[in-house]
Amino acid sequence: MGKRPADLSGTEAEPLKGGHRPQGTNQDDTVDFEDDYEDEYETEDELEPDGQGHEDGTEPMQIDRKTFIPGRHKLGAGETLAPDPSTYEMLHTFTTTWPCLSFDIVRDALGDSRKSYPATVYAVAGTQAQAGREAENELLVMKLHGLARTRHQDDGSSDSEEDDDAEDAEPIMETRSLPLSSTSNRIRLHQMPTSDRSTPPRALTASMMESGQVLIHDVTPHLRSFDAPGMSISTQQNGAIATLRMHDRTEGYAVDWSLLIPQGKLVTGDNDGKIFVTTHTDDGSWSTDARPFLGHESSVEDLRWSPTERTVFASASSDGTVKIWDIRSKSHRPALSVPVSRTDVNVMSWSHKTAHLLATGAEDGTWGVWDLRQWKPATSGSDPTGTDPSRSSVASFHFHKEQITSIEWHPQEDSIVAVAAGDNTLTLWDLAVELDDEESRDTAGVQDVPPQLLFLHYAESVKECHWHPQIPGCVMATGGSGFGLLKTISV
Repeated sequence: MGKRPADLSGTEAEPLKGGHRPQGTNQDDTVDFEDDYEDEYETEDELEPDGQGHEDGTEPMQIDRKTFIPGRHKLGAGETLAPDPSTYEMLHTFTTTWPCLSFDIVRDALGDSRKSYPATVYAVAGTQAQAGREAENELLVMKLHGLARTRHQDDGSSDSEEDDDAEDAEPIMETRSLPLSSTSNRIRLHQMPTSDRSTPPRALTASMMESGQVLIHDVTPHLRSFDAPGMSISTQQNGAIATLRMHDRTEGYAVDWSLLIPQGKLVTGDNDGKIFVTTHTDDGSWSTDARPFLGHESSVEDLRWSPTERTVFASASSDGTVKIWDIRSKSHRPALSVPVSRTDVNVMSWSHKTAHLLATGAEDGTWGVWDLRQWKPATSGSDPTGTDPSRSSVASFHFHKEQITSIEWHPQEDSIVAVAAGDNTLTLWDLAVELDDEESRDTAGVQDVPPQLLFLHYAESVKECHWHPQIPGCVMATGGSGFGLLKTISV
């Protein structure tokens, strides 16, 4: 998994691997997908009609309305790239003191399937301070609110005071900071249900640190403080409730909580290829199996627990394979091992709607979808290169020209996938689009665009993206220019 420099001004971000620090300044079975069918951008001067100059005699701004694809096309001298507001239902950007490699979205008590505005989002993130200033790193607990709907000029939709409020709200970011002494390579949140349904779940974060430690924090009081004026956070509450050292000093990126173990079960992986499982016990302590799960020949880049089986998880590695494990195995060896790329497998996502589907993203820019029902243990006659038809992907795309940095299935739609890549793009895909559909093949004259591509959003050095589980179609991402929060007209 690559890191980005903490300060990208004036430089082009290079994908770095394996712990380099920034030195900047500040088909037998066929899978069918069902087809169900910066804050608001402003300018100080209104654009003049084509061919007319400004009142002061200066020439009007020239606007090129041709399709521009980041990663494929390059801006000319003096050109800037701006989104088309008419394609967004919501679009906001936020910045933090230091960039964040990773974040996670917090489920809240505001309700599911929310469509009203202004919107509110809670999240956690870990920072990457520049070399020499590691003591300035933070675990950030965030509340983003006043997130207005994008105002569309002359769309006639704002015909009530309620609509005006939804579009004119002022976006606000509130934060609570927990001090850290190292970069957070990846952070994941687990919410433990309480016996009293009127009490919010306990919110625990697990941070894979550059130092090799795994830090567990309880951010429940920090989340409560946003809506409890006058509530103070103690120094003790800011500290980690557990520091796990089973990886010794080996850096890692892979971490995941099991959704099927309410009290908390964690799997973590490092650059030496070792995987450990840690359980939060009934007495509140943390118990790590001292024997690592071994089988990868190189670094473990990502880990995902099965959404349906309590003892099963998947791992992705820079050795090009995805492996399936069962923690009940006494050998601590993988039950399945499948080559899915000739380059590093950086990220993956296990569908929670269709549990036999796994999506992977690789270093060469390829991402694909795999049917786990077709994966079988290797035999002496199988093809070790992964070209065996029984191991072919359900879908594969090489639209992105740089490494895939994040991939995630839509939490409600089983055919929608969000993909982030090193070519500064966040793309949304619909795998239900049929290739033989003439209308779907129409890409408005733009070449080499798969019909399954729904939307392309520019996001500088984007590192991670997540769908909001309670706001359908809302995607949050972190990148070189900060956080982006968007909802498109396409999803």
